[in-house]
Amino acid sequence: MLFETTEFTLKDGRTALLLNPEEEHAQGLLDYLVKSAEETDFLLRYPEECGRYTLEGEKKLLENMKGSPNDLFLTCTVDGKVAGNCHLMMNGKMKIRHRANVAIALLKEYWGLGIGTKMFEAMLDAARANPDLMQVELEVVEGNDRAMALYKKMGFEVYGVRPNAIKLKDGTLLYESLMMRKL
Repeated sequence: MLFETTEFTLKDGRTALLLNPEEEHAQGLLDYLVKSAEETDFLLRYPEECGRYTLEGEKKLLENMKGSPNDLFLTCTVDGKVAGNCHLMMNGKMKIRHRANVAIALLKEYWGLGIGTKMFEAMLDAARANPDLMQVELEVVEGNDRAMALYKKMGFEVYGVRPNAIKLKDGTLLYESLMMRKL
């Protein structure tokens, strides 16, 4: 799904761009995947799992996302560097096409600057533009209080819990909160 590039000012005064990533962003996105996985246990991947992604595969994924009627994939860049990304996933199946899922992640150095809010506003605008969609859903890992605060600020409410959803390397089991926002 195509998105018109948006420029906005961060809380620290720098300028950021929210855009459909292009081929030239592919390496930056691969580097971002590893770094973001190193920074937190709240993502669903470990850094060593990112080795399966290739530059050619990433370029193909980016091209496919732009042409997809059911996916909005956005990247936020600051000073030309990938700061984070988000993904709105709609489903074409008749019984569940009224629901969409969202995912979002940011590098720690960009937390608290307004990027997460801007990405969510863009995803929610795209969701509202689809007449089939009635709700947007997401999952948040136990202990991810910053994300939970953002999601609540954006109008999401917890509707359930998935126990033992995440198993860390040390054996710790974490639940996921299931959240939804009606459109």
